[in-house]
Amino acid sequence: MDLNFSDDELAFRDEVRAFLKDNLSPVIAERVRLGKRLSKSDIEDWHATLNKRGWLANNWPVEHGGTGWNAIYRYIFEEELCLANAPRTLPFGLSMLAPVLFKFGSKEQQERFLPRILDGTDWWCQGYSEPQAGSDLASLKMKAVRDGDHYVVNGQKTWTTLGQYADWIFCLVRTDPEARAQEGISFLLIDMKTPGVTVRPITLIDGGQEVNEVFFEDVRVPAENLVGQENKGWTYAKYLLTHERTNIAGVGFSTAALAHLKEICCKQMSSGKPLLENPYFAGRIAEIEIDLMAMATTNLRMVTKAAAGQAPGAESSMLKIKGTEIRQAINDLTRRAVGRYAMPFVSEALDSGANVEGVGPDYAAAVSPSYFNNRKLSIFGGSNEVQRNIISKAILGL
Repeated sequence: MDLNFSDDELAFRDEVRAFLKDNLSPVIAERVRLGKRLSKSDIEDWHATLNKRGWLANNWPVEHGGTGWNAIYRYIFEEELCLANAPRTLPFGLSMLAPVLFKFGSKEQQERFLPRILDGTDWWCQGYSEPQAGSDLASLKMKAVRDGDHYVVNGQKTWTTLGQYADWIFCLVRTDPEARAQEGISFLLIDMKTPGVTVRPITLIDGGQEVNEVFFEDVRVPAENLVGQENKGWTYAKYLLTHERTNIAGVGFSTAALAHLKEICCKQMSSGKPLLENPYFAGRIAEIEIDLMAMATTNLRMVTKAAAGQAPGAESSMLKIKGTEIRQAINDLTRRAVGRYAMPFVSEALDSGANVEGVGPDYAAAVSPSYFNNRKLSIFGGSNEVQRNIISKAILGL
């Protein structure tokens, strides 16, 4: 298998790099590189820039405004965005809900929601996890009871990423409490402005409010907002998770994070020399870089298979495990590299334009918050423990 890019793919990579050079604000790129917080308008502006170029919905069918790129082109695009420190493209509407609507949604739902995802009219969030239903998602309890042309929804979702900005939420709800756990779940689209919906931010250890609790009290949702068939939501959720795990290895993110770590180690001193010359740190960086190179090669093999129409198997679970472990290892070593500046950290130092005294150099401000925040990487998209079970069943037959 030839893992080298073709001439056409290399030309496309150059095109992406030129686009980023001309259109990505250096100020925004620096905020991303240093781990500073981005505002809602920062994210919306970047989405609009990509959409204007026709590259926002790069995994959508052409007839719905997609690019028609194969898996290799999408891989190149995502990696170049990471290496250029572009803002992350939010996946909830683009990469999670949209594929479900393509596959299971009605024509009316596609015509209603897809253009508004693309032009930024609607900001979506995901309503899966509940206080007692995280990795064991089938135990969710939020109820939706049919009442004429509506469902009446009661319950709670939690860890809802950026739900404070959302216009809509796609939810898994229990519509048949008597059925087996996975068989009594439906997939429902809910307007966040509906009476009875309450969003309460969760303040994280870094002082930010990235995630939320969302409460539903007698929320009336039109039955036309049911995706597919009632009680078939578990099937749609599994389909969605296959798209959530797309590129979950995060090669581009880890490559950019490793470059930032090396930069820090050139600035931080140990016994009068740059930390990068410390044998321990140099050895640990080399170990991580070798793992990253091996994972990148495996990821390219999977991308090549996908481009040839072959469905990924247990390898996607392997990449998810290894990718998140490498990213967390980089975070951990970066935290060690900045030494005393890693603790304590000041929340205000993460705000754009902040000039907070006593927190050390600018590159250290987000190191600890990133370390703690990225502990979640081994949980979302299916916890690493669940991925190991998938591997054992698929390969070992256990």
